[in-house]
Amino acid sequence: SLYPSIIIAYNYCFSTCMGRVEHLGRSEIFEFGCTQLRVPVEELNRLKHNLNFSPCGVAFVNQSVVKGVLPRMLEEILNTRLMVKQSMKERKNNKTLQRVLHARQLGLKLIANVTYGYTAANFSGRMPCIEVGDSVVSKARETLERAISLVKSNSQWGAKVIYGDTDSMFVLVPGKSRQEAFRIGAEIAEAVTNDNPKPVKLKLEKVYQPCLLQTKKRYVGYMYESPSQDKPVYDAKGIETVRRDGCPAVAKVLEKSLRILFETKDVSLVKRYVCRQFGKVLSGRISVQELTFAREYRGAAGYKPGACVPALELARQWRTVDPRLEPRVGQRVPYVIVAGPP
Repeated sequence: SLYPSIIIAYNYCFSTCMGRVEHLGRSEIFEFGCTQLRVPVEELNRLKHNLNFSPCGVAFVNQSVVKGVLPRMLEEILNTRLMVKQSMKERKNNKTLQRVLHARQLGLKLIANVTYGYTAANFSGRMPCIEVGDSVVSKARETLERAISLVKSNSQWGAKVIYGDTDSMFVLVPGKSRQEAFRIGAEIAEAVTNDNPKPVKLKLEKVYQPCLLQTKKRYVGYMYESPSQDKPVYDAKGIETVRRDGCPAVAKVLEKSLRILFETKDVSLVKRYVCRQFGKVLSGRISVQELTFAREYRGAAGYKPGACVPALELARQWRTVDPRLEPRVGQRVPYVIVAGPP
């Protein structure tokens, strides 16, 4: 949980924020979140050796002066979550309790992760403070960039960061075995953790061999979570095999194609399989259910005027027959695309 860890480590909070650098040293009142703030010059002089500055130019007092409300709250939430997860490990045989504890730790994780959002929600928030929100994001970005630079600076690893996003990075170690990848990954995680204040920590999550990185947040590969794991697990994020806005036939053909590619490294076998599946579609040997799309219906008021969306058009047609046939908001409406004009 990078954002909560950043808030705790650097004491970012409404109660510890002194405002932006350009406002410091002035006697006049300035806008601060949804209220106003004035920092007396004598107060600033008293605290000048106990301030830390975020990359976006906002000053906060150190924990030695006062510990913020948000860091205190998040520290307690994360510690409670660790206790719940420990209880799950100790009571593995009680399936009912496992489900309850799992839901509880997910709830605690959600509360911790959305705390940053409370500070940045200018339109819908009850207590927005963009100075705190910007500081969290900019410090998280700086932390990730510093981690990437650390990986680049160590020639012994022979590693290259090929992707970084918010709180994670993909590191390529060409020419290394899976065991070596785990060793290098553990060393990188330890080095980055030591380079940051507690509780900011980088964890080696998994090793992919092989892996396809399509675009941002879209990748797939054979996943290994420990050096002793023999059989990989197919793991996909953001691509058509796990998305719900396509038809089942696409997901099945794509997943099978990827598995063939990963296991044989032979593109000609993938081509042969895909052509065979296309032949089945053209000859009508695939059921209509496999070619059916399903999209969420947002309600008649949930679309822009003149929108041409299959789910909306079907809802209109059903409503003319019987108003009770209109789908509920959030319900997935199935449909098939056929040849011919719309």
